[in-house]
Amino acid sequence: MSLSLNKLRLLRRQAGDATPAPARDPATQTTTGASTGSAVAADAERRNGPPGAALPTAANDARARAPAPASVFAWVEQEIRHKPTGGAAGVSAPPATAPALRRPDVGGLHRLLGLRDRGAGQAARPRANAQDRHVPGEEIAPGLFLIESFLAQAIPTQPLSLAFAKRDGEAVLPQDLLFFDTETTGLAGGTGTRAFMIGAADWHRDAARGDGLRIRQLLMTTMAAETAMLSEFARWLQPSTVFSSYNGRCYDAPLLKTRYRLARQRCPMTPLDHVDLLFPTRRRYRGTWENCRLATIERQLLQIVREDDLPGSEAPAAWLNYLRGGSALNLRRVAEHNHQDVVTLSLLMLRLVAEERRERETLALECGPIPG
Repeated sequence: MSLSLNKLRLLRRQAGDATPAPARDPATQTTTGASTGSAVAADAERRNGPPGAALPTAANDARARAPAPASVFAWVEQEIRHKPTGGAAGVSAPPATAPALRRPDVGGLHRLLGLRDRGAGQAARPRANAQDRHVPGEEIAPGLFLIESFLAQAIPTQPLSLAFAKRDGEAVLPQDLLFFDTETTGLAGGTGTRAFMIGAADWHRDAARGDGLRIRQLLMTTMAAETAMLSEFARWLQPSTVFSSYNGRCYDAPLLKTRYRLARQRCPMTPLDHVDLLFPTRRRYRGTWENCRLATIERQLLQIVREDDLPGSEAPAAWLNYLRGGSALNLRRVAEHNHQDVVTLSLLMLRLVAEERRERETLALECGPIPG
């Protein structure tokens, strides 16, 4: 970008620079004193000639011997006057070469952002320090694992009353109940939140192991396994299935319904009944303990103490760490946490039913029969 003398003088007046431009003797090309702006312009034409003319050697020597200008504007003016032009005879300008472009380090950028290489069908590469990549269960689809366990216990023989949930006169068969809980990538909800694990427990009569509580868990280890996970969970449901959860009506069920819609699958959960144990638990035990979280209820009411339990808030980090090639240690702890959650739901259901029945019997004894 070039800067003419006229523009420079205008900038000097706007900046309030009152330092006069140095004037030079035409014979000796040395500084003689201050002059007006017009004299400076005339002196520049006499010394430099028309644009493109070469500067005499004597002028270069005189400029080298000239004292430093009194201001920045004077220095810039001096440089403009005595800057040699590229068209001077006998002077060859150095060839203009384009600066070499630096090749971007894509790998370094990925490491800086904490990303991994993504390819079609490419699994996460284990880190150098991740020695433990074992995931429990059996892989039933690419990236989808099924974890099964069985707890031998007696199955209730009578239908379970739902009077504790303000549903007087309703009852449900024990084998129709499905206690379920999900582990997700966050609590914000919306289309960006996924359920990477679904745990479910139901009372089941096994030919080899007898009566007991069957626990099944679906764990996906890749993003692409979500479709298979949703399809497998739908096969567990029957028209008579009744869901039972802890705050699942407000969080887990809407989240799974959203994932079914995004996967373009028919949602099998919408027509089914749902008994949420959180609300009757709050009505009965609010103010008894510090809160009504499931971990607090099972410790205070059911006398269950978890050992080496991974908090649910750390489940998203454990799963994402595994996807990025980390260890599977905390992911197995997430599966254990989810396993205990669905077992606790079954015990809490029996406890709420028993408490409601006991209170009704006590009330009937105290009040006696209603006179006809």
